[in-house]
Amino acid sequence: MPTVAVIPARYQSSRFPGKPLADETGKPLIQHVVEQVRKARLIDQIIVATDDQRIFDAVAAFGGEVMMTSTDHPNGTSRIAEVAANLPADVDLIVNVQGDEPDIEPEVIDQLVAGLRADTEAPMATLASPFADDEDPANPNIVKLVVSQTNRALYFSRSLIPYDRDDKGFTPLKHPGLYAFRRAFLLKYPKLTATPLEQLEKLEQLRVLEHGYPIAIVKTVCHHHGIDTPEQYAEFVARHKQD
Repeated sequence: MPTVAVIPARYQSSRFPGKPLADETGKPLIQHVVEQVRKARLIDQIIVATDDQRIFDAVAAFGGEVMMTSTDHPNGTSRIAEVAANLPADVDLIVNVQGDEPDIEPEVIDQLVAGLRADTEAPMATLASPFADDEDPANPNIVKLVVSQTNRALYFSRSLIPYDRDDKGFTPLKHPGLYAFRRAFLLKYPKLTATPLEQLEKLEQLRVLEHGYPIAIVKTVCHHHGIDTPEQYAEFVARHKQD
C-alpha cells in the first residue's frame, strides 16, 4: 500500500516570515525539502500542504504536488490530517516532514517508515537521536524524550529529561520532528481533545500519549538541523554554495 510524505509549509513565521520561499540558492527552500524527500526509497508520493497562494504557486512552478489547506489549523498534524482525508483509501502510512529541513537524510525517513511498519500495534512513530556536538541539551527549543525498553515513547519535554540525580552520566536523547502515522489514526487525531501536558509544553505529540495511544520510537542518528532563523538559512546557503 502507498506511503505518502506530506510537507506542511506556512508563509507566516515569527522568526523568519516567508521562509519556504527563501531562494538565495536559486531554488525556494521548500523545493530543497521536496528534492531530499524524493531520495527516500519508501516514499511513493510527496504533497506540500499550504494555506498560502504564493507557496502553492512556487511548488507548482517546480513541478511539485501541492494541496491548499485551511488557514484554521491549530498545528501541523491537523493540517496533514486534512490532506489525509483527501487521499485514496488504500494509502497506508503518511509521513510528516517539516518544511524547513532541506538537509533531512532520506535514509532516516526510510528508517521511520520501516519502524512503523514493523510495530503493527502502534498508530504512529517518531525518532530519537543523540545530540550533536554543537547542540545544547538544555535548550528548550530542542525537544527531549525518554523511551521504554520496548521502544515506545514515555514522555517528551522541553526540559532536560531524565534528571540524572546521582550524576551517572546518562546520555539524553533529542526528538527530531519527523512523524509517521497510520492514515486511520491521523484522521482521528484532530477529534482528540487538547490535553493539559500538550498545552503546558506546547508539544502536540503529548496529546497522543495523554489519550493512551502508544508512539513507536525509532532510534537513529540525525545530523540535519531545521531552519528557524535568517541566520540559519544563511548558513545553509553557504553550505549549498560550497557543495
